[in-house]
Order: sequence, then C-alpha cells, then structure tokens
Amino acid sequence: MDFPKGVSFFYGFFMAFLLCTNTIQAIPNYKDALAKSILFFQGQRSGRFPTSNGMPWRAISGLSDGSLAHVNLVGGYYDAGDNVKFNFPMAYTTTMLSWSALENSKPLGPQLANVREAIRWATDYLIKCATATPGVLYVGVGDPNVDHKCWERPEDMDTVRTVYSVSRNKPGSDVAGETAAALAAASMVFRVTDRKYSKLLLRTAKSVFQFATQYRGSYSDSLGSAVCPFYCSYSGYKDELLWGAAWLLRATKDVSYRNFINSLGANDATDIFSWDNKYAGARVLLSRGSLVANDKSYDSFRQQAQDFMCKILPNSPSSTTQYTKGGLMFKLPDNNLQYVTSITFLLTTYAKYMKSAKTTFNCGNIMVTPNTLINLARKQVDYILGDNPMKMSYMVGYGANYPRRIHHRGSSLPSLSTHPQSFGCEGGFQPFYYTSNPNPNILTGAIVGGPNQNDFFPDERTDYSHSEPATYINAAMVGPLAYLSGR
Repeated sequence: MDFPKGVSFFYGFFMAFLLCTNTIQAIPNYKDALAKSILFFQGQRSGRFPTSNGMPWRAISGLSDGSLAHVNLVGGYYDAGDNVKFNFPMAYTTTMLSWSALENSKPLGPQLANVREAIRWATDYLIKCATATPGVLYVGVGDPNVDHKCWERPEDMDTVRTVYSVSRNKPGSDVAGETAAALAAASMVFRVTDRKYSKLLLRTAKSVFQFATQYRGSYSDSLGSAVCPFYCSYSGYKDELLWGAAWLLRATKDVSYRNFINSLGANDATDIFSWDNKYAGARVLLSRGSLVANDKSYDSFRQQAQDFMCKILPNSPSSTTQYTKGGLMFKLPDNNLQYVTSITFLLTTYAKYMKSAKTTFNCGNIMVTPNTLINLARKQVDYILGDNPMKMSYMVGYGANYPRRIHHRGSSLPSLSTHPQSFGCEGGFQPFYYTSNPNPNILTGAIVGGPNQNDFFPDERTDYSHSEPATYINAAMVGPLAYLSGR
C-alpha cells in the first residue's frame, strides 16, 4: 500500500515504536520469575500451614502421616501433582535449593529468606525421617499405586498413608546418600542464621551418610513397586554416595570424605543431571576445589565437569545433546524441563567458578568461556519464560500466556473455601479432571514438564508427561533465575 510521504513517515515511526515496545515487553523479568519459582513450594506443602500462606486455596493435610509406623512424619512436600511424599526427589529438591542459596546469596536478595523457609519445610521433615527410629530411615509416605487411582485434594485424602523405610536389612544407599547431601548442604545455609539448627542438620547428615555407606544397596530393590516406576534409582546408588560425600566434604572439610570419594571410583561419563543421576552435579561441585580454591588435587573433577559441558554445548564436537528448532535442550520425552533446569543450573554455577579462576577450556577446537555457558543458560531460561515458538511461559502465573490445565490435583479442584464437602477418591475425575476448563486455582510459579521435541505444548491436564509440575523442576530453576537477575 502506498502512503503520502508524511503519512509514510509517521507510519514507519509508529511501527518502529511498536516493535521497540514489543521488544521491551519481551525482556524476561527474572526477579519476578524468581519470586514466583520460590512461592510455588508453598503450594506443595504437606502438614499444618502457617497463617501467612501464599497459596490461600491450600490448607492443612497429612496430619496423621507416620502414624501407621507409630512415628511423626508430618510435613515435607508432595513431589508433583499427586499427594505422595517421595523422599528421594524431595531430598534432591532440598539439595538444589540449598545449592542455589549458597551460590547466589547476594542476587537472591530479599528472596533468600523465602528460600531458607522452603528449605526448612523440607529439612524439618527429613530430620524426623532420619531420627524417629534408630537404624531406620523413613523414605516416603502414601501408597503411590493407590494414590494414583484417585483425583482428590490433599486436604481430602482418604487413601492409606503407608509408611516406607530402609534399614540395614532393606538398604537404600541412594535415598540415604541424597538425604545426607540435602542435610549437609542445608547445614551451610543456616550456619549464620541458626547455628544450633545448622549443627543438628550436619550431625544428622553424617549419621545418615554412615548408614548409606555401611549398608549398601538400592532402595529400588528393597521397596520395589512402592517406588518403581515412579522414582526408581535407575543410575544405581554410587552417584548418590559420591554426591553425599561431596556435600559433606564441603560442609566439614573433613579429609575422610575426600578419601572416600577417591576410593569410590565413580568415573561414569554422563550427559544428564537429575534427581536420579547425580554424577555431573557432584563433579561440578567438586571442581570448585580446583577453580575457586586453586587446589590441583581437584583437577580431575574439573576435567570431568568440562567433559560434561562439552556433551551439552550445541556446537561442541563431542555434544550428545539434542535441541529443538526453538532452541530448547531436549533430553527425554517425559518431563523434559526437569533436565533443562538441572543442567542449566550447572551451566551458571560452573560459569561462576570459571570466572573466579579467570579461565576457559576447549571442546575440541572450540574455546569455551564463562559467557558461552551463561548465554546457553539464558537461552534455556528465556525459552521457559516465553521466548519460544508458542510464545508460552511454561511457568504458571508468569506472563499472560501460560498453562491453564496443569496436571495437579489441588490446582484442578475447587478449594475447601468454595467447596467444603470432600470429593472422595474418584469424585474429582468428573467433571474436574476430564474437563477442558482451566484449573480454578493458580499454582503460581509452577514449571510444568514442558513442550515436546517439536516445541509443541497441548496444555491438557490428562497429558501428565508434559503438563505436570514438580518440585525438582523448580528447585533447579531458582539458581539460574537468581544468577541472571543479579547480572
């Protein structure tokens, strides 16, 4: 279309203004996303809520947890969209929240107190699990096979709250090693603000880790269908022993943990990091000794961490990581964003260590700088927050376009205040589970499983592999969001 010269000028100016405005609006608000990513944990709480709860549609639940074993196991978090407390992913969630706080205390700013609160909600529960009965570590509450046949609010739970544990006769080195890591990492978070609590955490971590090493075996073998296929320890337990020892080493500086690490011989190569496989996380954590403390005896871990990064970077000759056309790291079809957030955490953390050492490394003939890792991390975070082909934020409540039909019982069912009557086990399926209507309650900050390999997200409640949020997705996102908001 042709315009008169003056009109053409103003039209061009107006379009440029719109383009500029849209660009400005598209810039992610990392601080807002950070606050919401932490607030999410209040929606996952089990137990008796404090009066100042950020999710007013949630209420007390699970107050009898542990009673079947004659112990008090009230508290902790529901892992995802169900009403079960699985300690294996919960402990990993706690470790990642603690690592986020330790590495990003300054950029977290006012959110540091909220992260501590989220950590303590978990560690109070994990301490109970580790100390309630001598020689026993409780590792879960709620029969997952029964729970997954129901669609009811946590507040209405009428399913059996079976208690699961590991012991010397039924070992669980993986879940025990992760629990020790969580308690050790958290002990450093509370070292300044609550020294007595910090000492309790560390003392308990040492005890649990001793149990993990003395009675070796996988909790998947001991507990079977109570944890598999939900949270099977597919990678075995050696990675959790490495991870637990690495955290205890950082918390105590005790050389015995370093000796244990050396004797473990955990040299498995990996291109993933998750609640199940901790090798990459442990190596990045241990590489800190080489890069930050300048201790050459840690150089082997530094090399392993670099090898991992070379498997992740898209232009690296040794890359084993797929990316979607939209630029999203794609590891596995189910709940892919859990791997994206966990690996992104390692990218920003290792970049921070590299900056401290003022160093670079090579993937073949490609030089990798701290900014190489940071730019990839930023791309992943921005994609999650809406810079993607669908222009959708995969964090609930962030931006204008986000998932409305997430696979989450409490979010999808009317709250007690609007519907005081119990729905019962199967009462929530019709009309709330199968409806195309949006969820009535907003689980602010929840990051869902994410899009498929074609950058497509259907936003269907029944599609749990893409629409279900989980504590361990969010826990790993806190660090990168804090890091980026502080730059």
